[in-house]
Amino acid sequence: MGDMPPGFRFYPIEEELVSFYLYNMLEGKQEDHNTLIINRVIPVVDIYEINPWYLPQFSAYLCHSDPEQWFFFIPRKESEARGGRPKRLTDTGYWKATGSPGFVYALNGGSIGVKRTMVFYNGRAPNGRKTEWKMNEYKAFEGQVSSASAANSEQLPTV
Repeated sequence: MGDMPPGFRFYPIEEELVSFYLYNMLEGKQEDHNTLIINRVIPVVDIYEINPWYLPQFSAYLCHSDPEQWFFFIPRKESEARGGRPKRLTDTGYWKATGSPGFVYALNGGSIGVKRTMVFYNGRAPNGRKTEWKMNEYKAFEGQVSSASAANSEQLPTV
């Protein structure tokens, strides 16, 4: 992050993740100045194809060496766009949703997205072994962005 100002730290609240960063990506404002900055702060990486213990290597290069948390946009697969379930399998395991999904609320009180906690398991279901790797997956409600861009390019930031 050599081109960012000294002392730059990225600690967005959940509302900012969904209402600003995710919505701008869903709207496809790729040529917009704000989106160019967003791409430098939150890279697009399909982390579901990467074992979680390799993420620190990605974070050193892409997420600017923040040891506490990393953010990625994950491109939506075509099967998901047609209503299929997301594939969260890596070479050695899988990400499994735990608990109930929670809503992400705007300051005005309206819900703008969903947050789901995921845990990584080594092996294949149903015999996988739970690990210490956890992440939060955020998804914007499609009604909040134009339906054309949401249907074609929904992306999920994860922590």
